[in-house]
Amino acid sequence: MKERRILSAREEAMAEDRLLRTVLTLRTLDECRAFFHDLCTPAELQALKDRWAVVELLAEGQLTYRQIHEQTGVSVTTIGRVARYLLGGEGGYARALQRIGK
Repeated sequence: MKERRILSAREEAMAEDRLLRTVLTLRTLDECRAFFHDLCTPAELQALKDRWAVVELLAEGQLTYRQIHEQTGVSVTTIGRVARYLLGGEGGYARALQRIGK
């Protein structure tokens, strides 16, 4: 197994910046899809899709955590974590929802 090199906090931040700047260069849905399919394992991509589905359902405000779990299969623990970040995170979910008109 490949040994992972430990990055400094500065190197981690720079790596994150490079990744996010790269995402910002993608112009179409097809480009984004291809990039994320190349970047993520199927399980990682599914986790991202599941979390976003939970964000949208929580934002609608009509379902309980249990109902969201029954509809999506996402654990109640993950739903609670997503809800915490939706309400008290860095505002990324709220901004994205606003920009897509939800």
